[in-house]
Amino acid sequence: MTDQKPTEDELNALDITDAEAAEMNAIAHPLLADPAPDANDDLVQIDATADGVVFVTINRPQKKNAFDAATIAALYEAFETLQGADRVRVVFIRGAGGTFSAGADLNWMRDAADWSESDNRDDAMGLAKMLKALHDVPALTVALVEGAAMGGGAGIVAACDMAVAVEGARFAFSEVKLGLIPATIAPYVIEAVGARRARQLFLTANIFDADYAAHAGLIDMVLPEGSVDEFISMLTDSLSANAPGAMGDAKRLVNDVAGEDIDHRLLEETAKRIARARVSAEGQEGVRAFLDKRAPSWAQ
Repeated sequence: MTDQKPTEDELNALDITDAEAAEMNAIAHPLLADPAPDANDDLVQIDATADGVVFVTINRPQKKNAFDAATIAALYEAFETLQGADRVRVVFIRGAGGTFSAGADLNWMRDAADWSESDNRDDAMGLAKMLKALHDVPALTVALVEGAAMGGGAGIVAACDMAVAVEGARFAFSEVKLGLIPATIAPYVIEAVGARRARQLFLTANIFDADYAAHAGLIDMVLPEGSVDEFISMLTDSLSANAPGAMGDAKRLVNDVAGEDIDHRLLEETAKRIARARVSAEGQEGVRAFLDKRAPSWAQ
């Protein structure tokens, strides 16, 4: 987080009022000059640009960005905030210090071993809700994996829309080695890699590299060492031509249509959505700009 005062354009990038900003808790809004009283920048940092690029960084490098209940709560608040963000096209998620996330914090696991089943269920719901909040962010979410993404850390990778990893990165779903199961992350991992591959990864608990992660479908691309910034620039440049609202609607379209029967109800629903898009402000501007052979307002 920077100590510089944000510009007017930056304040408008997430389109919130001062009153709404004051109500945000657990972490500071990325574009506020002064953090909320209970903000915890030590656990999660958010940086945003005026053109709709956001970075969410897990900031526990001394713990290899392993997460505990407090870190999960901070991530949940970050993703909840971004669900209501305006003009955000892409959210990059990464870990500080060259490691994405080592998974669960050992002290947190030690404490949980003495809790009741009910207490553990309540605690696990925190992780489940955080992953769902990440999954529901309207913008394109991209995991930038450096070092390692283990257990729940790999679950965060699976819950993103897109993931890349630097050569040498390692992954594992090692829960069964501890007599546990990767329950809360399972829906996202299965969606990413398929049921058969998930069974293999969950039951062997083997460590695998970035190349195998790409082969399995957990990540989309393996990046050469030192090329993360180049990838970020390439992706953000390509997204600058896209209408932010339409991107969110397209993401919701995929979530709502996936797995549905192609029946009359679905035909009607998809027809309604494209009709709504055509008469929307973005749809009108985009089509008119195309016909006038000019850039639309969001790409200028």
